[in-house]
Amino acid sequence: MTRLTGRLRARSVLGAGRLVLLGGLVQLTGGCASGGQRAGPAPAPAASPPSASADSAGRTAALPDRDYRVFVASEGNDRIALVRYGPRGIVVERERKIGTNPTELAGPHGLYVSPDGRWYYVSTAHGTPNGALWKFSTETGEQAGRVELGRFPATLQVAPGGHYAWVVNFNLYGGMVPSSVSVVYTDDMVEVRRIPTCIMPHGSRLSPDGRRQYSACMMNDELVEIDADSMAVARRFYLKPGAEHAMSGPADGMAKAGGTNGHDMGPPKPGDVGCSPTWAQPSTDGRTLWVACNKANDIAEIDVAAWTLRRRIPAGEGVYNLAASPDGRLIVGTNKKGKSVSVIDAASGKELARVPTTRRVPSGLVISPDSRYAFVTLEGVGAEPGAVDVIDLRALARVASVDVGQQAGGIDFWKSEAGGR
Repeated sequence: MTRLTGRLRARSVLGAGRLVLLGGLVQLTGGCASGGQRAGPAPAPAASPPSASADSAGRTAALPDRDYRVFVASEGNDRIALVRYGPRGIVVERERKIGTNPTELAGPHGLYVSPDGRWYYVSTAHGTPNGALWKFSTETGEQAGRVELGRFPATLQVAPGGHYAWVVNFNLYGGMVPSSVSVVYTDDMVEVRRIPTCIMPHGSRLSPDGRRQYSACMMNDELVEIDADSMAVARRFYLKPGAEHAMSGPADGMAKAGGTNGHDMGPPKPGDVGCSPTWAQPSTDGRTLWVACNKANDIAEIDVAAWTLRRRIPAGEGVYNLAASPDGRLIVGTNKKGKSVSVIDAASGKELARVPTTRRVPSGLVISPDSRYAFVTLEGVGAEPGAVDVIDLRALARVASVDVGQQAGGIDFWKSEAGGR
């Protein structure tokens, strides 16, 4: 306990598939066999080299000259997949199972790769009653730690220094009472703080410098900002269209959004003009926050310094998760009810393209560090497998897709390297 306390005082917050033809691109899709806790790497694909493709507007999607690798969590079958996309197409390289009881679903929900690329972390939502955060090696897939958190841990992010993970406790199946954000010291996998926030905190991200954590409160129509140094709520913002304003004091214990619309695929009730925020995404310079309003089908843009609304940006039906391109040019959002992905110019707020997805219920996404590709998870419906679609952000077109486990959601980028390896 003395060693952990010392670290806390000295902490720095800074700090195999089948062949398909898609738009002229021959590629590998399909899952890889799994058995036991972890399956080995998939055999090298015996596919012909893919060719360049073009969308209906004539924009050509050039082939990648590098391999891009992402980790994907599938909540419906407790699988974590490593997906590779590159000059040879797209394939699931390896897969492992997560959980402690083979007869009960653990429900992997959020996933994040550490800043140094050595580890990936997965939140599992199901428990008796609490979920957990897991730590695995990116190279081998071996488990390196686990800690129990609150009810239904969901989205997560590791701070820039790599020593602290921030995880929202979504509490999907609990009562309409304020929940929390857990802070985990990742070196020892110990929960060091559980911060009360709001009802059903969901999509969450840290500011680029790691000093502030933002989460979207689905049932309060609020955005919550936590000061990472004090580990306490600093500011709140009310997001209902037409009534946006800054707020102070503790989170309101009253639900305002009228239903868990972020997970409800039906349309809003007549007269319901709430936001039902599902994701909070800072800009690359930290000056702007974009919040996905799942019920309003738009994105609220917040000025961080002034803590005021700048504008509301139209998006697709049921906009759900967001990502900002590292070069600062684009906002990309999954439209959960619209079976599409919106690509938006960050400066003008204009939707540049709405790209259809190969399967229903688009969910998570991550953009490659070179701002070239968006990798999008698709949950699927019923017995459908999940999938990962790849969107070329230059051509504004979908260029690849691969099947993964059911209810694919959490996704994060691991690394890229010269193609053909």
